[in-house]
Amino acid sequence: MIPLLQFIDHVIIDLLKWVVIISIILSWLVAFGIINTYNQFASSVMQFLDAVTEPMLRPFRSLVPPINGVDLSPLLLLIFFMFLQWVVIRGWLIPLFAQGGL
Repeated sequence: MIPLLQFIDHVIIDLLKWVVIISIILSWLVAFGIINTYNQFASSVMQFLDAVTEPMLRPFRSLVPPINGVDLSPLLLLIFFMFLQWVVIRGWLIPLFAQGGL
């Protein structure tokens, strides 16, 4: 069970954090006109990132509306991922299974 938790911790959650960060950066580049969304490749990358991140961001967007046009839901999602990694997986679950609790 510990290798599975470490895989979730080091691979899946880290990958999801990078997807959110890349989505944030690309949205800034589109907003500042550096990347043109009429470009087919850029558009397909943005659609993929939106499809991956939007289901995770939707609950946070319902909790915290945009403040002066700034969407804080990606920041809250990254904080949630860090909480999952540091507190839940590394702090509770791995020590629990290492001691043979379950």
